[in-house]
Amino acid sequence: MSDDAAERILLVDDEPDLQGLVVFNLREAGFEIEAVGTAAEAIVTAERLRPSVVILDLMLPDLPGTEICRRLRAHPDLSDVAILMLTARSDEYDRVLGFEVGADDYVVKPFSVRELILRVKGLAKRSYERRLARSSRDAGQRLSWKGLEVDSVRHRAYADGAELTLRPLEFKLIETFLGHPSQVYSRAQLLEDVWGVTTDINTRTVDTHIKRLREALGPYGEAVETVHGYGYRLRDPRA
Repeated sequence: MSDDAAERILLVDDEPDLQGLVVFNLREAGFEIEAVGTAAEAIVTAERLRPSVVILDLMLPDLPGTEICRRLRAHPDLSDVAILMLTARSDEYDRVLGFEVGADDYVVKPFSVRELILRVKGLAKRSYERRLARSSRDAGQRLSWKGLEVDSVRHRAYADGAELTLRPLEFKLIETFLGHPSQVYSRAQLLEDVWGVTTDINTRTVDTHIKRLREALGPYGEAVETVHGYGYRLRDPRA
């Protein structure tokens, strides 16, 4: 990635030992990273650093991580940053809440450092590609399902001609389904193809993102069909 911003990471966590572990390993992986321990520092540092990815703890001393997530999504200059929730909570409610306020991925403490690095790399790469794509020309190439259209070149999606607001992972999911209409994807396959993680850990993350994608697609949420006991596929438009 030649874009410097694509390599900047902001860690928001108030545990000194965890800060040291994550900072050391991400620097070894080639990232520029800064760490802060409070919500108050998080927004100020993000405005200055303009990171590609924010690793955000759910439990902070001044504000919950979900509130920082909301503020980042509402910020005109930071709304597109990728957000990875990092928390000791493994409860389904907390994970879903994190996704609902705009998180892109979720890792539960204690975590595998290797898995964390892989997820950060995947998010950083998608953020970089999204910025490049959105500045490119419209080549007129579309994937479609009924009135739903996906412009893979410019990373844009439309429903009956109106542009949809999709997070990078949501866009990648619907692009994957429209690009391979006859394929049934298991959750593990989607984690590998969309998230870039070759593991079956946190496969319920996929279910939560599919739910959010369906909501974001509005009248075309039915495009993604559940294959019970296996995973998901693109619904036959004639059905």
